[in-house]
Amino acid sequence: MQEQQRPIFFWRPFWGLILLSFLLDQITKILALSYLGSRQIDLLGTDFFFLRLIRNPGAAFSLGSGRAWIFSIVSVCVCAFVIYYARRVTSRLWGISLAFIVGGALGNLIDRLFRAPGWGSGHVVDFIGYGNLFIGNVADIWICVAAASLVIFTFTGPEPYELLEDKKEENASAR
Repeated sequence: MQEQQRPIFFWRPFWGLILLSFLLDQITKILALSYLGSRQIDLLGTDFFFLRLIRNPGAAFSLGSGRAWIFSIVSVCVCAFVIYYARRVTSRLWGISLAFIVGGALGNLIDRLFRAPGWGSGHVVDFIGYGNLFIGNVADIWICVAAASLVIFTFTGPEPYELLEDKKEENASAR
């Protein structure tokens, strides 16, 4: 009988990364609200990368404006699914990516739940501009990098579930 590695759900750094990514998102939003106001700060001497405070009533690219409650429900479902899925995943790389997805989703969910104009339909604080493409926040960075990582992992490895016996056999054959 093959023994499985312990799932990342029980791995303390998984929960620590969720908390860290959530807190960094919220802290940067507080700083943006406190210091940016209505001005734009160009970074790297170019207008392609800049800081400008906006309140986004929708999702990415302001899609779904006025329907933030839908994204609130989707965020709750994503977080619940990832945490449920984490009970099976044993790969730490997958765990890191999944933690960033949860942390980012929670960061934007908190905005939708507690910011104006009201419960479940609040506007997300965005402040990192990328040329004429879009303005996002730190939570969006976590989500995008994690999603890209998961796509790469899907095609190149590592597998989300690894068996200890498989590793023992690989180590034995490598000798």
